[in-house]
Parts: sequence; structure tokens; C-alpha cells
Amino acid sequence: MNKPHLKWTETGNKQVFDCKIFSVNESYCKSPAGNEPQTFTVIDAKDWAIVVPVIETPKGKQFLMVWQWRHGSKCLSLEFPGGVFEPGENPEQAAARELYEETGYKPQKIKKIGEFSPNPAIMSNKVHFFLAEDLIDTGKQELDEDEYVEIALMDEKEVIQGMGKPPFVHALMGTALALYNQESLQKE
Repeated sequence: MNKPHLKWTETGNKQVFDCKIFSVNESYCKSPAGNEPQTFTVIDAKDWAIVVPVIETPKGKQFLMVWQWRHGSKCLSLEFPGGVFEPGENPEQAAARELYEETGYKPQKIKKIGEFSPNPAIMSNKVHFFLAEDLIDTGKQELDEDEYVEIALMDEKEVIQGMGKPPFVHALMGTALALYNQESLQKE
């Protein structure tokens, strides 16, 4: 979609803060009308992968999820596994690695089901979503030094009905679930 009358033009930028997870930059942009540049704050972060791991059980479909503490909201959150890309990884590699590290499971089938900008008003990165099936349990996690997670198998229906209420409070998990539902509808 080409709408040049809405496009801003960056004339420069400057990094004002940098940390392990992201950097904050000032972006100097001219409006579509060509006015003097205005300053906008942009968070530059690496891309992320989020995986929806599905296990078929006699009780029906279950999601392999993880409990983890979230410092921003100061609460426990029940989430699909995921994390930041490592240098040189493609999205599928990052998704499979994050699934393995956080849960100890390796997917036999992994499929990209979507990609979003987590907050395009202020963030430059993308989140890549995957469906993982035919999982093999290796019996061991490989967590990062500062990562504390507990694995949980959750009934598909319970997650769908609970999304948006504690402990399913992470907005990107709602996006992952919507993409999973979209994928499920396409299979019907």
C-alpha cells in the first residue's frame, strides 16, 4: 500500500541510551507536509520468537507453556515459550532454540504462523510466531543464567477461555493464540 501523503522522512537519529536488551534513540523526522523535523523516541530491540507448542493427549490438545516472573508488571505470567534472536539466527532457528532452552522439548514440525510489530509507534523490532508440533521431550532445560521458568501443560480450552485474565496477562500471548486459532481454522 503506497500512501506517500502519510509518510514521514527521517533526517537523522541519535542513540540516547543502550542496555543489554534494547537501545533508545531519538529519530528526527519531517512530516508529510515537509515541516521542520520533530523528535520521536524509538526503542530498537532484537527480533523475538514466540512458539505455540501443541501436544496431542488422550484428553485433547494441550499447550506447553511456562510460568515466569515479569518485572514490568511485577507478577507471574503463564506464557508460550519465546525469546530474543541470537546473532545470525533466522526466525525458525530462534523459535526452536527458545522452545528447547525453556522447556527441554524439540519440535519435529515447526511452522511460522505470523509476524507482528509489537508496538510500531515506539518499537522497531518484529515478533515472529510459530506453531510447534510432534514434540520430543529431552528431559532437560537449558535456561539462561537469569531465567527462572516452570513448565506447565495447559488444556487448549482453558487457555482460550482464560486469555486476557491472570495469569494469561502477556499481550503477545493473545496475539500468538489468535494466530494459532487462525491456523486451526485453515486446517478445517
